[in-house]
Amino acid sequence: MERQIPDFSLPNVAAGPDPFSLSALPDDVEFVVLFLQRDYYCTNCRDQVQELADRIEAFHDRDAEVVSVVPEPVDRVEEWQSRYDLPYPLLADPDTAVGDAYDQPVRFGILGKFSDFFGRMPVVVIIDRRTSEPTLVSAHRGRSTFDRPEINELLLELDELRAA
Repeated sequence: MERQIPDFSLPNVAAGPDPFSLSALPDDVEFVVLFLQRDYYCTNCRDQVQELADRIEAFHDRDAEVVSVVPEPVDRVEEWQSRYDLPYPLLADPDTAVGDAYDQPVRFGILGKFSDFFGRMPVVVIIDRRTSEPTLVSAHRGRSTFDRPEINELLLELDELRAA
């Protein structure tokens, strides 16, 4: 599973550096938990970003930063921020470059634009920044809009990574 990953730069409409890049994070951020969302309309994604906001301190206590990437233009992602006031980076990826780089599954191509059960599936990856080059150490690629790891599972995984 471990593999080195390239840095990226995307517009950030919430907390943290803008534009956002892995290299722009402070050195004390050991892990990045990257949430690749489905799209602007996804109700499960909207619920997830709010739940993450409620639990952000648990991630920060583990020297981890939460980052959500939405495959939409900046103006749409800004609407999420104005509605939810998220305390972590919220990135716009209108060209889906980051989703593609992290192998975000896409179901049924063009049909994905017409139904919430097709299109991009949710992905969560954990990136370890404790070495000279950031490394992808964990990935959960959803098979449906509901297929997402629980926050407690992610926190446990961070605990295990930190202890290793």
